[in-house]
Amino acid sequence: MSWTVAPEPFDSPVAAALWRAYYTEVSDRWYLLHEGHVTDPAELEREIAARSGAELDPPGGRLLVARYGGEVAGCAGVRLLDPATAELTRVFVYEGLRGRGGAALLVTAAEDAARTLGAARMILDTRHDLVEARALYARLGYAETERYNDDKYAEHWFRKDLS
Repeated sequence: MSWTVAPEPFDSPVAAALWRAYYTEVSDRWYLLHEGHVTDPAELEREIAARSGAELDPPGGRLLVARYGGEVAGCAGVRLLDPATAELTRVFVYEGLRGRGGAALLVTAAEDAARTLGAARMILDTRHDLVEARALYARLGYAETERYNDDKYAEHWFRKDLS
């Protein structure tokens, strides 16, 4: 089996399924850790509806979808925050396909997309409980940096020079 990564419209059925899986997992992990229950379904629906992914639409962004053996496996988004700075977002691989190199491939493809958009650096935020993500970013050369946003769930911020 092999991996492929290609751009995908942010509003495609494939993207919608990936958003749902991504938000369900990260939200459930947070609620289970902090409140001992999964996400309220109505809240999950509100969050999904509020975050369409339109910021990942060209010309200022890209949504990339990974496929493993031709089947949808994950995604990563990149969007320009300013002409030189891109933000990596929504990095996700379905649980059954993790540990096979797909996340690193997605991040590398997102870095290439950011360079194509003109960015010289990539930044991102993540949470403390997403230890797999933090390990991935460190392994790929991202360094922890200062806070750059006011996301109430963000606890770690990373940066990488793309030049």
